[in-house]
Amino acid sequence: MATLDLYEQPLDSSRAGALFNAFPYPTKISPEAIALYIAAHTRPGDTVFDGFGGSGTTGVAAKLCAAPTDSMIATARRRNLTVEWGVRHAVVYELSILGAFVGRTLSDPPAPDDFHAAATQLLEDAEAATGWMYVAKDLSGADGRVRHIIWSDNLICPACKQNVTLWDSTVTLAPAAISSTFACPSCGHRAPVESVDRHSSSTTDGLLGAAVVSRVRSIARVYGETGRKKWSRSPLPSDATLLGAIATHALPTAVPYAAIPWGDLHRSGYHQGISHLHQLYTRRNLAVFADMWGRVEAFPRGVQEALRFWLLSYNASHATIMTRVVAKQSMPDLAVTSAQPGVMYVSGLPVEKNLFLGLRRKLKTIVEAFRMLHGLPGNVKVFQRSSTSVSLPSGTVDYIFTDPPFGANIPYAELNFINEAWLGKVTDKTDEAIVSTSQGKSIEDYRTLLTASFTEMRRILKPTGRATLVFHSAAAEVWNALQRAYSEAGFDVLTAGVLNKTQGSFKQVTTDGAVRGDPMLLLGPRATGRSQPAASVWQVASELYREAAAAPDAVELSPQRLYSRLVNHFLSRHQLVPVDAQDFYSWYGRYAPEGD
Repeated sequence: MATLDLYEQPLDSSRAGALFNAFPYPTKISPEAIALYIAAHTRPGDTVFDGFGGSGTTGVAAKLCAAPTDSMIATARRRNLTVEWGVRHAVVYELSILGAFVGRTLSDPPAPDDFHAAATQLLEDAEAATGWMYVAKDLSGADGRVRHIIWSDNLICPACKQNVTLWDSTVTLAPAAISSTFACPSCGHRAPVESVDRHSSSTTDGLLGAAVVSRVRSIARVYGETGRKKWSRSPLPSDATLLGAIATHALPTAVPYAAIPWGDLHRSGYHQGISHLHQLYTRRNLAVFADMWGRVEAFPRGVQEALRFWLLSYNASHATIMTRVVAKQSMPDLAVTSAQPGVMYVSGLPVEKNLFLGLRRKLKTIVEAFRMLHGLPGNVKVFQRSSTSVSLPSGTVDYIFTDPPFGANIPYAELNFINEAWLGKVTDKTDEAIVSTSQGKSIEDYRTLLTASFTEMRRILKPTGRATLVFHSAAAEVWNALQRAYSEAGFDVLTAGVLNKTQGSFKQVTTDGAVRGDPMLLLGPRATGRSQPAASVWQVASELYREAAAAPDAVELSPQRLYSRLVNHFLSRHQLVPVDAQDFYSWYGRYAPEGD
């Protein structure tokens, strides 16, 4: 397969595996998929650059080229890719503290057995000290241990003014359902849940030494195990007794005293009373996590960063009150899941997980990832700095693979704070390429920062080099800011495709006008005289629809995929994108029946 064909038939971006699941935040593209693009565009000994490094996936992928997995080899053969496996080198620039930390750790992990022994010892020591916090009586009254606990916001019934939990007024089991209608168990009054006031109260925050008004929550249901037997039950007086003991237990000194730099993600409702990091945790999980975090320093320096990486890989997604439950069709009980990616949502039914159980499960994934990467040849350098100024000499990079921030879609610096506060240093947002009301950055500010980064990439790229760019947006103005940025930097689009994403991010799944499947662009040094006359957007859309209707893959006919194809049509002709996704979907709704 020729290199350009990779963009007409892109590789699957989200194949699950140890490496894919090892990152603290879900990566958009698996390291194995990126490695195949690197191998197709480079030769052994070449240097790859990523100016928006995220969690360092490009550096990890470069390392994999020296020791491809069985699935990578099979994919290359199946797709007739002409690749020469061997050592590649990588230089990764990442603005965030967390991303650079993760990238460095994964690019140069410790010996897996040494790490596993240290992590196991840390768990044993910590559980001996704080494991009592997860003790819970089972249905027979014997001591078991908590697997997880569902908490519930308390509401005030509009009719009888009684304090009622969200759980008792909206949740049913067997089958599990969460109703959008509040039904008071005391008086029977019914109302839309969003119209019912939450119960809040003023309590003294021990770390702040001040009164804080926050939502009142109660334990709704306890899920545990005794030996191998799993059980669930309603709360008991013993649960309250245990909470009282935990409340008087001194918090470890490792707990960060860190004010949350709220920005675009803040919501006055469910973030009520949450101004500092520790308020995103239950007292129990805060104490347990901080105890483990403090114990890391007792281990050899060679494994300390890997231990912190392992703890943080679980922390933001599973250790805070942003963890939640969902009701799945025909299931007898609610399903526990992680925090929603890309936001800092706190539901009315937050979940408190047993951190020891979760970290033991995560440990297996991390060890598998380290086994894949430990000792692999290839020089990967990860720099925690802005790519608006790159220290590499001009014309020294063979290939670029990068995934720039998507306008206003995800404020990464704000999200990363949860883990960066534990690391003791947070990202400077000055050069964060984003459209942000809280940061005072407009679409023009975003374009200016992107242009500076692409100009540096064009400078360090060899004349024969190529750059693969993955991007996502539902807004035409964001696509056009990107187009202007790489064009002004001296790049042209050589070809374009759409990633075969089997799973979208939270915002891609839920946001009105979202795009499923990120367009991919192959960029090269600008050629003269490549601009083509712009066609009518709806004429192009109609033609794309007819082509999709004749395609064997039904996904091609989806409005989300068609919008990605529309974006690619205009960008590959060096033209601005003329329409937002939402306007395109409105046209699709009118046109599709006629097209069929």
